[in-house]
Amino acid sequence: MGAVRFLDLAATSAAVGATSGRRAKVELLAAALRALDPPEVPAGSGWLAGELRQRQTGVGWASLRDLPPPAAEPTLTVTGVDAAIDEIAAVRGPGSQARRRALLDALFARATAEEQRMLRGLFSGELRQGAQAGLLADAVAKAADVPLGAVRRALLLAGDLRAVAEAALAGGAAALAGFGLQVGRPLAPMLAQSAPSVDEALAATGVPAVVDVKLDGIRIQVHRSGSDIAVFSRSLDEITTRVPEVVAAVRALPARELVLDGEAIGLDEAGRPLPFQQTSSRAARRTTPSTTGPTPVAPAVLAAAATTGEAVLTPYFFDLLHLDGRDLIDLPGRDRWAALAGAVDPTLLVGRVEVDGPGPAGEAFAAAVDAGQEGVVVKSLEAPYDAGRRGAAWVKVKPRHTLDLVVLAVEWGSGRRSGWLSNLHLGARDPGTGGFVMLGKTFKGLTDEMLRWQTERFLALTVERGDWVVRVRPEQVVEIAFDGVQTSSRYPGGMALRFARVVRYRDDKTAAEADTIDAVRAIHEARPAG
Repeated sequence: MGAVRFLDLAATSAAVGATSGRRAKVELLAAALRALDPPEVPAGSGWLAGELRQRQTGVGWASLRDLPPPAAEPTLTVTGVDAAIDEIAAVRGPGSQARRRALLDALFARATAEEQRMLRGLFSGELRQGAQAGLLADAVAKAADVPLGAVRRALLLAGDLRAVAEAALAGGAAALAGFGLQVGRPLAPMLAQSAPSVDEALAATGVPAVVDVKLDGIRIQVHRSGSDIAVFSRSLDEITTRVPEVVAAVRALPARELVLDGEAIGLDEAGRPLPFQQTSSRAARRTTPSTTGPTPVAPAVLAAAATTGEAVLTPYFFDLLHLDGRDLIDLPGRDRWAALAGAVDPTLLVGRVEVDGPGPAGEAFAAAVDAGQEGVVVKSLEAPYDAGRRGAAWVKVKPRHTLDLVVLAVEWGSGRRSGWLSNLHLGARDPGTGGFVMLGKTFKGLTDEMLRWQTERFLALTVERGDWVVRVRPEQVVEIAFDGVQTSSRYPGGMALRFARVVRYRDDKTAAEADTIDAVRAIHEARPAG
């Protein structure tokens, strides 16, 4: 097998983008994967998913303007393009901007028009071909002739599509079985779907179930191996040095190896949660909650907080994925939580009650809201930890509707807001097309500080600047609160949000993690979102 031409992958990408059927897309992607030589798989499989192997290249949107004209004949190979991008990503120091530009121009000058389209999409992160990670998982399974479940499991545990593709194509199912939960390497967290009421949440999970207090904090995943402790965010970024209280709390536990899932929140003097913005920025003044108040705080947390001069950031854990050499993710919830209770101090556990029906569940919901918490998460006692997926085993219930939507465009403000980008055009993700469906506009809830920030942010994301409307790359996620969903002929989805208002910007979420148009329809039809 010879070196694969870059043009072949570019042609596959274009064909996938022009194809509507999922099965046909998978066939095209699988054929392209099978054609790759083993050393080409890490780069090539990533490109087919629209991702560069090199996460940071220094090539921004402005660098992709005024590029050389395309080459007449294809000469690029997968290996050659990967090496060229490596060289671009490695540029540092004085004169780096000119050097990077020269290398980028040299690469584009050797690329045909179709190859340039793919390169531009890869560098900008905007390769719109409908080949998302889920499709690539299907294609890897087909290309390697292995069960799709084995690919998905390995992908969740490894968190790296390229590594999974390489293992599957080289070693088949046996190689995929080698992926386990590795302490120190984060895995995608299990997610909760939404329901408008506790009763409907219980209908999804079944009874008996547990009802957890839903904290409005920072999702954390903590890995401990001996004295080494690492803390990861919801988006799997390492934040260990920013959360000394979390590190101190886990270091005080007796276990040798742990992987814990939980939330970290700031607390006021009474032990009540601070607003999310204060928790996330750690900008609040230093506080010392009582260890006997409404939310007890572990002594190790208080001791660590005393050294930072900032808000007390307290961890509360609700799941245990690994304990002293044993993976627990495949165990039912009741077994994982029993192990959690035995391994973690009670002051570090999320409030939880087991319920057998709507009555006790409703009481738990009311108590959580009265305590200033965000709501509850109703959880099945029997379900395994389904990493990276949003199923019916965990269902969150809040006292109001909120969705994480994507900003599609912004309008210039008038009057007091003149000169600022103000009115947001909001879209929900459409998993069928890979695009977004507009649901309305809002400028409600925006503070002056947010107006300043979003003006700078959206000008940087601009793709089309009109006199009134600035269209932007659909990347920024914003949490929107609203009172309901109404039928509307004004927007293509046939629905609009009622009384939409901004809660906060979600920099911990990517556009691919935004809520779907199906979730909006579910609220419109007053049933749990799937």
